[in-house]
Amino acid sequence: HREPPPGTEAYIPQRFPDNRIVSSKYTFWNFVPKNLFEQFRRIANFYFLIIFLVQLIIDTPTSPVTSGLPLLFVITVTAIKQGYEDWLRHKADNAMNQCPVHFIQHGKLVRKQSRKLRVGDIVMVKEDETFPCDLIFLSSSRGDGTCFVTTASLDGESSHKTYYAVQDTKAFHNEQEIDALHATIECEQPQPDLYKFVGRINVYHDRNEPTARPLGSENLLLRGATLKNTEKIFGVAIYTGMETKMALNYQAKSQKRSAVEKSMNVFLIVYLCILISKALINTVLKYVWQSEPFRDEPWYNQKTEPERKRNLFLRAFTDFLAFMVLFNYIIPVSMYVTVEMQKFLGSYFLTWDEEMFDEDTGEGPLVNTSDLNEELGQIEYVFTDKTGTLTENNMEFVECCIEGHVYVPHVICNGQYIFKEELFFRALCLCHTVQVKDDDSVDGLKKNQLSRRSCIYISSSPDEVALVEGIQRYVLGYTYLRLKDNFMEILNRENNLEKFELLEVLSFDSVRRRMSVIVKSSTGDIFLFCKGADSSIFPRVKEGKIDQIRSRVERNAVEGLRTLCVAYKKLTAEEYSNAQKLLQNAKLALQDREKKLAEVYEKIERDFILLGATAVEDRLQEKAADTIEALQKAGIKVWVLTGDKMETAAATCYACKLFRRNTQILELTTKKIEEQSLHDVLFDLSKTVLRHNGSLTRDTFSGLSTDMQDYGLIIDGAALSLIMKPRQDGSSANYRELFLEICRNCSAVLCCRMAPLQKAQIVKLIKLSKEHPITLAIGDGANDVSMILEAHVGIIGKEGRQAARNSDYAIPKFKHLKKMLLVHGHFYYVRISELVQYFFYKNVCFIFPQFLYQFFCGFSQQTLYDTAYLTLYNISFTSLPILLYGLMEQHVSADTLKREPSLYRDVAKNALLRWRAFIYWTFLGVFDAVVFFFGAYFLFDNTVVTSNGQMFGNWTFGTLVFTVLVFTVTLKLALDTHYWTWINHFMIWGSLVFYIIFSLLWGGIIWPFLNYQRMYYVFMQMLSSGPAWLGIILLITVSLLPDVLKKVLCRQVFRGTARTPELKSLSFIPSHFTA
Repeated sequence: HREPPPGTEAYIPQRFPDNRIVSSKYTFWNFVPKNLFEQFRRIANFYFLIIFLVQLIIDTPTSPVTSGLPLLFVITVTAIKQGYEDWLRHKADNAMNQCPVHFIQHGKLVRKQSRKLRVGDIVMVKEDETFPCDLIFLSSSRGDGTCFVTTASLDGESSHKTYYAVQDTKAFHNEQEIDALHATIECEQPQPDLYKFVGRINVYHDRNEPTARPLGSENLLLRGATLKNTEKIFGVAIYTGMETKMALNYQAKSQKRSAVEKSMNVFLIVYLCILISKALINTVLKYVWQSEPFRDEPWYNQKTEPERKRNLFLRAFTDFLAFMVLFNYIIPVSMYVTVEMQKFLGSYFLTWDEEMFDEDTGEGPLVNTSDLNEELGQIEYVFTDKTGTLTENNMEFVECCIEGHVYVPHVICNGQYIFKEELFFRALCLCHTVQVKDDDSVDGLKKNQLSRRSCIYISSSPDEVALVEGIQRYVLGYTYLRLKDNFMEILNRENNLEKFELLEVLSFDSVRRRMSVIVKSSTGDIFLFCKGADSSIFPRVKEGKIDQIRSRVERNAVEGLRTLCVAYKKLTAEEYSNAQKLLQNAKLALQDREKKLAEVYEKIERDFILLGATAVEDRLQEKAADTIEALQKAGIKVWVLTGDKMETAAATCYACKLFRRNTQILELTTKKIEEQSLHDVLFDLSKTVLRHNGSLTRDTFSGLSTDMQDYGLIIDGAALSLIMKPRQDGSSANYRELFLEICRNCSAVLCCRMAPLQKAQIVKLIKLSKEHPITLAIGDGANDVSMILEAHVGIIGKEGRQAARNSDYAIPKFKHLKKMLLVHGHFYYVRISELVQYFFYKNVCFIFPQFLYQFFCGFSQQTLYDTAYLTLYNISFTSLPILLYGLMEQHVSADTLKREPSLYRDVAKNALLRWRAFIYWTFLGVFDAVVFFFGAYFLFDNTVVTSNGQMFGNWTFGTLVFTVLVFTVTLKLALDTHYWTWINHFMIWGSLVFYIIFSLLWGGIIWPFLNYQRMYYVFMQMLSSGPAWLGIILLITVSLLPDVLKKVLCRQVFRGTARTPELKSLSFIPSHFTA
């Protein structure tokens, strides 16, 4: 906030945002208009609004209530649901924005709400607190000016990372000293990249020239990260609110639409076109019919003078609208209500599933949005996080191999150690960046000597902790105690304290794939200990039992264990002093610092003596490999997107069978691109995969055939940035296309070192590729939020509370994904597609006779059915059986679906809602409607009379058609039901009984609230006629005949094939839901 001293360059104060985080969608003021706007963007809602307005404005054959009520119901229910969800988001935002933060003001500590923080404020953060914004690290309570941070909620890594205070400010330990600091900071504009930061701090000492220090990502503490093992730190706010790296990695929650809903909208447009053409045909034919005067004005229906003078076009337009209202029932508004209810109630089957309940955590699956249930049956790509999703993030020391001899835990300590073994254990105790969390800061050493196990180790790498703990726990004799005043202290086998002076740390990087330390023993010997990946250690070794150790390492790698090799060399004082000079010069370089350091490391790390190797296991989650195998058999491609190192991630991929032994690994990494240009690397890879595979279809790949070459691709974040970066000529499309082509032909893809936003970019790239596949993302931390929001379906593991509200579903463990997709997803999709097709079918059956009737009533807009029947057909008579079918139906048993993952492919790519199925159902509806109408018409043509000699009138005709209609569509559903429960029986036969009872009451009683009662005694009169009974039974039989024939033929064909669908019942419904 303070202006720099005079004499500095022109200073333009910049406007920075406050520290508020906003993830909500609506405010109190814009909720109603914004929500209504969003709801009326739905074609059906907008259409019914128009119909409702037409019914209000002109004289139409039916009442406005028939359209208005269902529409109001749908809009209100949806608004309440969306409003509640947004209220929860507001609540979470307020909790975050109002949490207290300690500021320094005038040399004193002041508590304020987080939202009041501004850029330039100096903040104090205590241990286990979360950083309120992005801070430049000024000083720490630790003497060496470091602090430890976990970034689990940002990049999913739960290990501790070390950050460093600015050199010139790390000695300021209290509020007064910090407040006296005079400095300016220059830095880049806010960017979403978590691992990159470039800046400069100018510290002013009195009136002298300022001291400039470079700032990098090691000085930047990110919002959302947590301070660990450090009492307190001071930092200055640099990015606040929506400009913090965490907020920039959030993505707006867009409305996700399922493939079924998109199909429904397309079918609705088709039906809308049919409706308009019906209304046009009827309007034209009406005026053709009325062109003869005696038809236009019969003697019993003379027109009034104003009616004669009305404009012809206006009359025609009014008639057109009246026909539109008459036929509008072909567009089923109740379908939307039924679909909403089916999705909402259907989601409970997932939460009730006891097999998906996790005993350890005591939690089951959660459904945050039921709009996407059926999408679970359409997944083509699964993007999964690694740490905490596929693995338990729990490293365990398995074995070590020293000089070719294998030592496993609890057996290691037998016998005397030889010199090389002693050296190996010392190397493991010294070559690391592990910190010891002091249980008791006073006289901590004595406490540790009494109990070796009281040390709590923390490190940015769980492997290092596993190794140091492994040596402490299993090799009774070597315990790393602490780093104090630059001396590493270890307890040896005899319980004696050994001190080694830490001279240099040659830190790990993913290109070198190794790390080293140079230490000086109490006897004055200087050792360089190095540990790293076998590929980076073996070429630098000059002696040792290389072959035996290499074969052991390879064996462990095949078993999916994480292996490291350990080597050493002894340095003379002169060699060390040369190495120190080289390192010092490289560290002070401001340009190309990393490159210069790498060159120096290369010179120092050579001519090793090989000591041995270690194996550590990152335990996979239970049944993770089994789940991935099942998903691949189901035709789903699995990609692992992780912020982790390449080697770690690759080992996990082997362990969970994503990569197999015969998988040829293709690399598209920074290392590869440094050797060749991106263009060449991409073209080489595409040549390799296309030469062998031609083009892998979904089916061939999912069979996982052994004779075909299997490819696995590994790509890192930096390489992805280059692929996604627009080219100079403004196009990035061809690199992306090439990259996509390579990915399509790989059976598995691993993306490592990914920033959260890059994970989302990958998902988006696949989602928008030409096939438009359905994607699912699953992760467990805030770093996965972006990809979860980007994918069609987002699932979060229960640990990631931070991100749980952004996901669509939450499951306790990765293994539950198998049942969720292969069983629940399959059922959801089959049920809803049948529901949608059936709705269109029953409405064609309902309204087509009305259309045919106009040809027999002079196109006078006379309704065939009574108003009560028009209103209740979709609401009462035919709605509950299909809703129950949509909740209960199981065409195949759940056990079969789990046992045969390939069945999932039968419904893939929206197979049940393709045009062929849609046209079949529509024509079936037209056929049935023609049978109802003309069957009844020819029956009446022979002047059917009742027992008392009376003839049937037009209401009796309409009622006869309606009765056949209700029975036919309900029995059609009964024919399609494979899985019967008492509830289905009750609903199907109950709705038919309800129709009969309602018709008897509606026509059998004189209702005082009706002005006229045209249905009085009509139903009873119809049932008193024998020919009417015969006609009803005959017409129902003829209508259902095509469907029965189709089923018999299909059954015969299926019997001849190997894969007969099992139509067996199973106990899938919760116990309290069955009889």
